[in-house]
Amino acid sequence: MEIAFKSVIPVLRMFDVAKADEFYLGFLGFSVDWDHRFDDNAPLYRGISRGGLVLHLSEHHGDGAPGANIRVMMSGVEALHRELAAKAYRYMRPGLEKTPWQTLELGVIDPFGNRIRFCEPIAPGDA
Repeated sequence: MEIAFKSVIPVLRMFDVAKADEFYLGFLGFSVDWDHRFDDNAPLYRGISRGGLVLHLSEHHGDGAPGANIRVMMSGVEALHRELAAKAYRYMRPGLEKTPWQTLELGVIDPFGNRIRFCEPIAPGDA
């Protein structure tokens, strides 16, 4: 059988479900796919997604380190920027950045210090 990698699903540490919901569901527009707890008093492990992007959020000690950095290659970063700007989120107003490595990027930081860079390659001639 040939080796084939399908996807990477980052696990990001969270400490407050309500703040995570406000940021990931309310601001970024993700949906909850599933929640898991071993019992009612156990930490939450959650799967969220938007389009083809899947993230896992975890309250479990040792699952992900606060302050992680992930880069998400995508198309439509300008549309995402307009969508987020229209929400007037109290804690973040991300801008767009053209990089020397020919990408257009929008960066956000979640309430737990995790950084997500949404990146779109700039077509030759658009730089």
